[in-house]
Amino acid sequence: MATEQLPDGVREFTDHLRGLLARLDRYTGWCLVFWQRDPDGMRACAEGRELPPWDVVESLLQDLAAVHGPAAAEAELPRARLLHAGATAAYDARPGARQALRDRLDVMLREQRYAADRRADLTHRLASAAGQEDADVLAADLAWAEDDHRRATARCAELTARVNALDAATQGAASPHPQGRYTPRLTPDTPTPSGPDGPHTPPATQSHDPSPSPATGVPSSPKHRHPVGGPHPAREGGGPGPAREGRGPGPVRGIRGPGPDPIPPELRAAQQHVPAPPPSSQTAPSPSSAENTRPAPTRKRRRGGARFAGVEDDGAQPLVAPPAAVPELPAVTAARGARFAGAAEQDGPAEPPPQERERIGADDVREVGRLVHALTRLRREARDGEAHALLNQAAYWPAVRFPLLADAMGRAGLAADWATLLWEAATLPTERLVAAADALTAAGRAEDGERILRQGVVRPADEIGHAALALADGTRHRELRALLDACVRMRTPQDAARTAAPDPGRLVPLLLTAARAVSEERHWDVLHALRVAGLAA
Repeated sequence: MATEQLPDGVREFTDHLRGLLARLDRYTGWCLVFWQRDPDGMRACAEGRELPPWDVVESLLQDLAAVHGPAAAEAELPRARLLHAGATAAYDARPGARQALRDRLDVMLREQRYAADRRADLTHRLASAAGQEDADVLAADLAWAEDDHRRATARCAELTARVNALDAATQGAASPHPQGRYTPRLTPDTPTPSGPDGPHTPPATQSHDPSPSPATGVPSSPKHRHPVGGPHPAREGGGPGPAREGRGPGPVRGIRGPGPDPIPPELRAAQQHVPAPPPSSQTAPSPSSAENTRPAPTRKRRRGGARFAGVEDDGAQPLVAPPAAVPELPAVTAARGARFAGAAEQDGPAEPPPQERERIGADDVREVGRLVHALTRLRREARDGEAHALLNQAAYWPAVRFPLLADAMGRAGLAADWATLLWEAATLPTERLVAAADALTAAGRAEDGERILRQGVVRPADEIGHAALALADGTRHRELRALLDACVRMRTPQDAARTAAPDPGRLVPLLLTAARAVSEERHWDVLHALRVAGLAA
């Protein structure tokens, strides 16, 4: 559309973006990377037809700092953020915006998992590199995989925030519940992240942190490029993809770059674990990805530039037929700890420990000690890439070691590494994630257990549903309640309801019990969403 036909918010941001690009050298830094990777997307953003993801805007501000100094970039940041938020609101006010956002989020979740899988593979290969030359190449590829994952995580977080905002607005205008008890609202625990798939920011009253991943070893200069993929064509609501062919300038004060960055826990709720898709047909395979061919997804998707989430699925899976009625189950004893946020405690017999609970052995203590010693040495020698590789491997250790790691790393002054380890653990398969959270809670570290659940529960609803069924089959009731509690707290009622689709007859009662433990209001919100989805009578 012509610039004069753009909504005011979009036009103002587009003018600002053009001015920013005019001040940059198109042939250096992140600007060069974005124009090389996705020239069509960059042109669409400059014309106001699309919004660039916020992480792209932030990277351009890093370029501005490199050319005109940090003060210039810091001066531009507040206005860029404000205009970006206004443009986002204008785009989300369009008809069909909610479904488009959900489609993009679904694709971006898969892209995030693909990046996580590639990062894990490169980490493993780096640990066993034959020589220094191979190690240098793998380290550079790993740095770009970290950047891909960070950007995908940020875009997932922002899309989630936008969907939640639209859901809240829709529910606020909805008619009262037929029984007079349905008052839809988002719970205070609902995440309000920022910085995902399109240039979108949260409301002006919230702080904006567009880089929710404590990645280490991410590129910091545009030298020594290692191409990983080709440019992506423009797409609706997309924008330039994450930088994978070049390295941008390092972060400046006041502007977050692709390096390690502490963030609020609610932003890390975007960390998700989803099935990995095959590489886009429009993207040239990376040297390392050719070895790891991934199976095609079960649903066909039109790939229009993977990392912009501008792709739409060809169709949604039909919902499972609803059961005749929602059975009422007796109340389950409410679990204690921070993640239940004051849920009323009920009298009842204590649940026996899970049958599969592992015991701490001498090997566990010895391995934890070795890891902490190695981390301390690597940090002292500024070998951050190798330290991060160790943390990535430790995330896949048995759950019983997590409390030991927490204590040992705390004593060694590695609190930042412990936070990174928890963030890595949030990408584990759901059952292993819940087991780690349960082990931490049982050891008196309920806050850490809540943290990784909150970070890891924002993943495809059917995956959570299948994991809940597996926990129920294994009589791991405490872990089951923790998973569903995190689900109904962190997800919108509509998303939580979709968790029951794999087996409504079993999951609907469990989901409603978890929602009731949060609040009566949340119970009615979820019940209404289940009825709308055809999963409950």
